[in-house]
Amino acid sequence: MSKLVSSSLRRSHSVCQSVSLSRLVLLSLVTALVLTCLDYGNATLIDLARELNHLQSDLHATARLVFGSRKYEHVTRVLQELHWLLVPERITFKVATLVFRSLHGTLPAYLADMLQRVTDVDTRRRLLSGWTTALVVPTACRRTVGDRAFFAAALRVWNSLPTSLTSLSSLSNFNSKLKTVLFEQSYS
Repeated sequence: MSKLVSSSLRRSHSVCQSVSLSRLVLLSLVTALVLTCLDYGNATLIDLARELNHLQSDLHATARLVFGSRKYEHVTRVLQELHWLLVPERITFKVATLVFRSLHGTLPAYLADMLQRVTDVDTRRRLLSGWTTALVVPTACRRTVGDRAFFAAALRVWNSLPTSLTSLSSLSNFNSKLKTVLFEQSYS
């Protein structure tokens, strides 16, 4: 996946060198070509730090391209000004949105069938955790592979979010507040 992002970045860079573009047009070009490749399928990379490092460096290079920064200049300020999340937070955003949509019935039913709220478990109803919006995380047979399975990782992401987020009912409101929380987490 990193190769796809890098090739899109190279194409964008060559277009920028051959044509003089305004920052707004360049931002639109980079969003269409590079960030879509970066976000495509990145939810499968939960807990794979080596691959995330490659994607993070591609994101840094993209931000430098938009602002015309040099290769070794610090990029955090540029990322903050663009209001872009770091790669782990982008993955968290995507995964949390998928879980939210599954819980609210806007994704296919087979995805929602894999989710079980803690309040639906008879033995937990009387516990304090029985009154939360948490989901039951399945136990994995294999610690290394099973924990990285999409739904096990997705449910851990969902349970790590504040209750004020997971109790929202509007997708646009959820996405807006989730991005704010993750942005603060990225750059605090």
